[in-house]
Amino acid sequence: MQSMGMVIGIRSEHIAEYRRLHAAVWPGVLDRLRRSHIRNYSIFLREPENLLFGYWEYHGSDFEADMAAIAADPETQRWWRLCGPCQVPLASRQPGEHWAPMVSVFHVD
Repeated sequence: MQSMGMVIGIRSEHIAEYRRLHAAVWPGVLDRLRRSHIRNYSIFLREPENLLFGYWEYHGSDFEADMAAIAADPETQRWWRLCGPCQVPLASRQPGEHWAPMVSVFHVD
């Protein structure tokens, strides 16, 4: 199992829309995540800084292929077109990143 923490900004004027979208994530998007071995996926909002923190666990054996399958999924692409304008990627992210990955510094079971 591989865990992933990531962060991105959110536009204050889109917080209500982002909450609404995530209160009813499309079944096809959730199915694609499950088929790509993503589990325990959570997104947290921090106000007033307007940051989103995402956490998920990967339980597969071919991370690159599973991430490619998510990215190629038409329903997921439509979902991203709705969510993307709500988000503000961090200036410090690396080329090609949208959400900026974080490094784990502590874990306890």
